Amino acid sequence: MIDDELALLRAHRNNIGRYQRLLKTELTEFERRFIERRLSEERSAIERLSASTFPLVFKTPNRAIENATALLTASGQG
Repeated sequence: MIDDELALLRAHRNNIGRYQRLLKTELTEFERRFIERRLSEERSAIERLSASTFPLVFKTPNRAIENATALLTASGQG
């Protein structure tokens, strides 16, 4: 099942790349709007599929990032 979902994610990613390349070409206003709409739909599809495939999200508190940065700076690595 995960293989199918990863294949769908890959297909959406490829479609996004294709639409982005098309937007760099000379298009009529109608074509441009159509491609921008499709691009938005593909991005939404990726977000939905990603959320259902990989439901865990880890958020790092800003304070933890600041402390880690301070430690790295103090040790001379940052």
